[in-house]
Formats: sequence, structure tokens, C-alpha cells
Amino acid sequence: MNDSVNIMKKHILAALAVSISLSLCACSSSGNKEASASPSVQPVSESVPSSSAVSDQNGETITDAPPAPGMVRSRITNEWVSEEQNNTRPIALMVPTSSTASHFGLSKASVLYEANVEGEMTRLMAVIDDWQDDDKLGNIRSCRDYFLYWSFEWDSIYIHFGGPWYIYDVLGRQDTDNIDCIAQPDVGKYNNAYVDVVFRDAAKNETDNAFTSAKRIKEACDHLGISLKYRDGYCDYEHFKFAPFDSPNTLDQYPNAIKAEKIDLSEAYPNTNTFFLYNEETGTYDRYQRFPKGTEEAHIDLANNEQLTFKNVIIQNTYYEVRDDKGYLAFQCHDTTKDGWYFTNGKAIHITWKKEADYSPTKYYDDNGDQVEFNTGKTMILIVEDGDSFKIDDKEYSSKKNM
Repeated sequence: MNDSVNIMKKHILAALAVSISLSLCACSSSGNKEASASPSVQPVSESVPSSSAVSDQNGETITDAPPAPGMVRSRITNEWVSEEQNNTRPIALMVPTSSTASHFGLSKASVLYEANVEGEMTRLMAVIDDWQDDDKLGNIRSCRDYFLYWSFEWDSIYIHFGGPWYIYDVLGRQDTDNIDCIAQPDVGKYNNAYVDVVFRDAAKNETDNAFTSAKRIKEACDHLGISLKYRDGYCDYEHFKFAPFDSPNTLDQYPNAIKAEKIDLSEAYPNTNTFFLYNEETGTYDRYQRFPKGTEEAHIDLANNEQLTFKNVIIQNTYYEVRDDKGYLAFQCHDTTKDGWYFTNGKAIHITWKKEADYSPTKYYDDNGDQVEFNTGKTMILIVEDGDSFKIDDKEYSSKKNM
């Protein structure tokens, strides 16, 4: 299916449900749990930790040396982490964005994805590599298959609370390591359920009260035969390209870089009205939400009362279609033709992106064709429907829509 198909949001094509599931959330290998997977991506060698030094804004010398023996640069954030953490697979946790959601542990997400689901709602997927000691993570909600393809990039352990039937094909693959919090009898072999992975706890309401913990995740992995260590040949060690410690990416090298102190996704995400404000003190983008009939709220992790904040923010314009009369969506996760924006240090540049295989990383390129250098820290990835609008410092921008 190509971009010449003209899809209207209000024009529902129920007959395309199966074809969309196979083509837009395309996979290089599919089938059921009995089929074998052949990942095409090989891991690359870990770089040797640097020991250079620079001066901060106060003239103090900062040395790029491990803060403790045995620490290494994180493959996900480039921050210093223990070797054990760096060698342990991250979890990819499905989380709602409703006003009644009770978020615990989201501030620990090394990478956080947000994308639309049905009903103009969005859902989050938190990729967390520092999860091994947490006693409450969530709250957990259902799967959408396009999130699975983004989770593959990290060889993560995908945790969800059921989901619509569109997810069954990809969940049924031998290479898909997921933990379903609910047993679904009609799913049969497609279900990788371990109901004890979840527990109910105090929350804002009686719906968004499903949580998990490190202990329960480890028990589920042991029960389901899921390795906690990265699998050989499934994903690149180097996902993002990080700027050197002594030469952070200021975007000053780009003549067309624009000032970007506010990123407003209200038009693209009309339910959460997500927006970000640049914090000069921390050098990161603080996340906010504004629900209908509500006030602007800082997005807070209830586990530590910290606001979610990110060093790198990506707007990733993505081709999509509507699957059925319930409004379920499909996103084209594999593509080489779409654009977006990269934000860091209060500035932004236009970019393009490509993803060519299930386990290959999404790569981001500047308009010169060079891979964008990310700065050390957490990353927020905002999946925007092709053709939708957003604002940068109150100026409206529209994503390109190739027809």
C-alpha cells in the first residue's frame, strides 16, 4: 500500500483492516510462535569510555570519567550506568494518557513514545532500562501493534494489558517477547500471558489501577522463558548517534535552525494537548498536558513527584490509516520518505527519518543527509499523523503529506 491512497479520518474502510495490519505495521518476518525469526540486524561493538574534560558555564572542569568503577555509557541515553543495567534488556510499558491515569516510574523512561490511538486519545510506551529494583510501575493499558515495532528497536520486553485482535499476528511471532497481563482464551497460541505480573493498587480510579514490579516482571520472564539479557543479533548496540562529551550538539552549526522554547502538540493530540517548555536551568524540555475542560498540568511521576523532562525531543511525521469503524489506527513504522523535527537546547531543525527492518533502529538525518547527533539524556518521540499540524513557539507547522 503506498502513499497515493487518500485516507480521510472520517472515511472508515473496514474492509482494509487485514491488509493494513499486514502492510502498514509491516514486518520482515511473521507467522506464529512455531515459526522461526531471522533478525537482520547485528550488534556492534561498545565504544571505549572517554576520559576527556570540558568546562561548564561557571568555568568548573567536568571530566568525562566513570563516576564509579565498572560503569559504562548507556546504549540508550549515553549516560553513565552500571554494566549490569546496560546489559539487561529494557522493558517497554504501555501506559494511558487519560486524566485518570496514575503514572508511576515514567520519569525513569530513557525513551518515551506517544502516538494516537482510537478516539483522538494517545497512548504512551515507556522504554525503561533502569527497572530492576522498582516496586511499582504503570499503570498498564492495552497494546497497539505499531508500538510493538518501535519496541523491537530496543529488543525490549513488551508489557501490556491485552489489546484488540489486530495485535495477534505480531504477538504470535516466535521473536516477540511480550508479557500480557490478562489471559485471553480466544487468543490461544498468540497469548503470552502471565496474570501474576500485575497487581491492583491505589490509583485515581478503579480502572487505571493495574501495576507491575521488577520482582513480578522477573518471575514472568522466568515462567515464559524470556531472557533478561539482550539477544544476539536482534538490535544494534548503537541506536542513536550521540554527540561527543566535549562537543554537545547546540544546533548552532545549522543556519536554518530555529528557536524552539515551546513545542505544542495540541492540534495533533487534541485529547491530551501535550506541550513542552524549554527549561533553561536544566537544559531540558519539561512535559505538560492539558485535558479537555481541565487546566494545564505538569506531567508528574507519582513515584517521586518529579516532572517528566527530556534532553532530546523528536516529532516523527508518520503515514497512517484508519482500520475500522471503531477508529483503530495503523501506522507505517517502516518508511524512508517521511520528515520531522529534532529539538534540543531550545532550538530545532528539520529532519528526515527512516526505518527499514523490524529490529533496525529508526535513524534521523538532517537536511544535509547526515545523521543527527543526539545529546546525552532522555528522549521523547512524538508520532504525528501525516498531514497534522503542531506549533513551535506559537508558529504553526504542518507535517508533509506525500499523496
